[in-house]
Amino acid sequence: MTRSVLAIGGNRFPFHRFEDRGPAIAAAFDDRIDVTLTTDKDDLADLAGYDAVVDYLTDSSLTDDQRDGLLSFVEDGGGYVGIHCAADLTSTVAEDPEELIDSREEPFPELRDLLGGHFLTHPEQAIVDARIVDHHSPITANLDDVSVWDEPYVVEVDDDVRVLARMDHPEHADVPVAWTKPYGDGRVFYCSLGHGTASLTDGGVQALLRNGTRWAAGDE
Repeated sequence: MTRSVLAIGGNRFPFHRFEDRGPAIAAAFDDRIDVTLTTDKDDLADLAGYDAVVDYLTDSSLTDDQRDGLLSFVEDGGGYVGIHCAADLTSTVAEDPEELIDSREEPFPELRDLLGGHFLTHPEQAIVDARIVDHHSPITANLDDVSVWDEPYVVEVDDDVRVLARMDHPEHADVPVAWTKPYGDGRVFYCSLGHGTASLTDGGVQALLRNGTRWAAGDE
């Protein structure tokens, strides 16, 4: 069965421009996923006809209608897939990305609850060795560890998420990379990999995103 997915991002910040990253994300999927790319946040207000939302937004500020549309969609059984910068749930809207740093300890509470974690900081880009720690999930059952050039995210996660992959970093020790959680009747999958083209076009990362999106959309 083909699943219909809305992938959303923005072009505000040059390091996560969706006009560049969107096609790379879409290329990770196969013919079992019909993906629509958008930068229009109003699309979140009415998600009828979609099985899942793939979120690559860096600016997580949403109107009430946009936020409520997304949350009710997932709560009622839709899927949510957060990729990399989707965890940057800052409660401040700023013109300069550097101004967002001080707000990261106070993420949007509703979106933080949806995701089950949020971004804190990141070291410089480097080779990230992400090891699969849960081979019982249908997402990672047949996947190998991933070694890829990326921006390693340091994240805070809730105790009740199911961590699928982790990384070791000399500055930050052991950090979750991918996890799942329920949200109402819906399914949530998050993967911190995917900063740039090198990561999004890596076969191992693509397999993780593809499997996670299928699972969130209702496939096993």
